Amino acid sequence: MLEHIIATRYVLPLREGGSLPGLMEADDLGTYIVKFSGAGQGKRVLVAEIIAAAVARSIGLRTPDLKLIELPAPIAKYEADEEAQDLLTASIGLNLASDFLPGSFAFDDGGKISADESAKILWLDLLIGNPDRTWRNPNLLMWHRDLWCIDHGAAFYPHHGWGEAVDPAKFDRPLMDIATHVMAPYADEMPAIHEQLVTLAATAPLSETLESIPDDWLTGIGRDPQDAREIYRAYLAARMADPTPWIAGLRR
Repeated sequence: MLEHIIATRYVLPLREGGSLPGLMEADDLGTYIVKFSGAGQGKRVLVAEIIAAAVARSIGLRTPDLKLIELPAPIAKYEADEEAQDLLTASIGLNLASDFLPGSFAFDDGGKISADESAKILWLDLLIGNPDRTWRNPNLLMWHRDLWCIDHGAAFYPHHGWGEAVDPAKFDRPLMDIATHVMAPYADEMPAIHEQLVTLAATAPLSETLESIPDDWLTGIGRDPQDAREIYRAYLAARMADPTPWIAGLRR
């Protein structure tokens, strides 16, 4: 389950990407990168972050710890930056906090990354339909000589079109072009590791993860929040059951 914390100070906006995440301090004395529920991309990108991180950890990939962070109203009141103030005001309540990794730097192929770890990253992104791991924007950090996977909000992008009725027949479609992926050279490793990674991914605490997602972040999917959670569970199960359509990385 995701721990709940309360924001105590908005440090500064991080003007990378369109969502304007912010660096914030919390009542547990931690510092976090916060993605806001009131951002233009909507709350489903926060859902994608939570589920993707759970699957990533289950197959042995590193992702920063996630927590639900509550923004009290006074946080916005004293922010001088008008754009940031508007975003904070729109995000009063629960948001998503990712542990800040001080001193980390962007992956540029300078670190020695094993073929196994590289193939796992590629498999993960094909499974969850994450198109946002290219050389232009790898969303990988080096920290203490280890590789960390970050920013999975673009994953599960078909869910932006999900409504009360969701067609399970579309769950097996490939969602990205493998050639654009930063780990594309490791595509040949995929068939050999698939069964191993499916077995590992099955150990992900998916039920607990889905239950920890706030109900209002699931609004509009399925008949109610519990139905939405079942849809996400079925989506992952269907994609892991038969990787043939998506493991090739071909657009359909």
